[in-house]
Amino acid sequence: METNKKKLTTASGIPYAENENSMTVGPRGPILLQDFILHEKMAHFNRERIPERVVHAKGSGAYGTFTVTHDISKYTRARLFNTIGKETKIFMRFSTVGGEKGSADTERDPRGFAMKFYTEEGNWDLVGNNTPVFFIKDPKKFGDFIHTQKRDPYTNCKSPTMMWDFWSLNPESLHQVTILMSDRGTPYGYRHMDGFGSHTFSMINANNERHWVKFHFKTEQGIKNFTNDDAVEMKGKNPDFAQHDLLTHIDNGDFPKWKMKIQVMTEEQAKTYRWNPFDLTKVWPHADFPLIDVGVMELNKNPDNYFAHVEQSAFAPAHVVDGVGYSPDKMLQGRLLSYPDAHRHRLGGNYEQIPVNRCPFAVNNYERDGKMRVDGNQGSAPNYFPNSFDDIVADESYKEPAWDLGTGVADWYDRNAEGENDHYTQPGDLYRLMDDHAKHDLVANIVGSMSGIEGPKKDIIVNRQLCHWFRADIGLGMAIAKGLQLDMDAAMSSMAAHA
Repeated sequence: METNKKKLTTASGIPYAENENSMTVGPRGPILLQDFILHEKMAHFNRERIPERVVHAKGSGAYGTFTVTHDISKYTRARLFNTIGKETKIFMRFSTVGGEKGSADTERDPRGFAMKFYTEEGNWDLVGNNTPVFFIKDPKKFGDFIHTQKRDPYTNCKSPTMMWDFWSLNPESLHQVTILMSDRGTPYGYRHMDGFGSHTFSMINANNERHWVKFHFKTEQGIKNFTNDDAVEMKGKNPDFAQHDLLTHIDNGDFPKWKMKIQVMTEEQAKTYRWNPFDLTKVWPHADFPLIDVGVMELNKNPDNYFAHVEQSAFAPAHVVDGVGYSPDKMLQGRLLSYPDAHRHRLGGNYEQIPVNRCPFAVNNYERDGKMRVDGNQGSAPNYFPNSFDDIVADESYKEPAWDLGTGVADWYDRNAEGENDHYTQPGDLYRLMDDHAKHDLVANIVGSMSGIEGPKKDIIVNRQLCHWFRADIGLGMAIAKGLQLDMDAAMSSMAAHA
């Protein structure tokens, strides 16, 4: 045997000689229980599949760099932004939202757009989508909404009836549904779509002053979408189109890039702005809050193992760095707890020790033990605080300014109370901004999807949803009603009845 070749070993490092034949009593006899190599291989094989992500299961990812191109120190003291030209290593994961891990990545669906910045003051996870808004504005509704995007508990099939029933009962969804039903709902892979932090976040500067911000990522490759017919065709040809497209372009040196930009709102502006700036179903119009240039992100390295890096990557909006903070956005507040909880369930309590998730700089705390602790468990250092033996301190300089939100009363507030119930202006504005071709595709996609509504409540669901389209734009409602071949007099009567 050549001495410079690697020896085949068990997981515990024990070399072994036979990897193709089980030990048996004679050539045709039963297998012996003592062949622990067989049991180790099969036991590991049985455990290769970790729990699938409940949402964003089908994804692709790559490493790269973020480079600062503009000075935003007037808004934030975050060190990754402190010098023009400064580079920070990043990992990005793109995904579909509703499909299983084996589903097609050209489905009509929002796309996840998650970024991990490995900064010197900890990892910053900016976890967003390719849309600036979402279907709901309160996290208590999230599980119900996602159930409608998954499989019917009776048929085990996807159900347009469930989807449109939920949307028609929740008009706050109309803005995101309008985007989803346009060709933006079927992007041409991941390189040709924009990304958004979606939520309102905050930035805090060296003077401890807070501004509210939204993050935007503009593709340098240009926007490109599938038509519905092309997306359906690609599902059959190559259900991994987006994965293959991203992988091969990076392998070939054609590195995709996005420009990071921010919108900024002062705390005073937020108090009087026409829409709740913390409502995830609304955008901040660029005419009121223009985009400000920040930097450029480039993806330039594919992971050498998909599972180790992409499948085990874990992002949590709770992970912010000094100079970047949260906001009263209810959906963001809900995600702060639910995302880390999901990762602990899927990957274990020590998921942040996995290399793709590990902070490459200092980590000092008193968290110990648990499954799969692989960092030495901090050796003989104390596991309690305060103590007389180590030099770990809580640094008061990282303290953020207090929030003054104008109320001290804790209660359950109607998310759609007066002043918070305009679900139609922004979707209508979006439709009116579209050119004739985009309007045609939007209507065709809506009609195609709503035509799948079935069952005894079909007419109720269709008419309820149609009322929302009419309220957004009369022309849009008329076009959809015509596409569904509805009696227009009956449709208008239904509209009047629900007004």
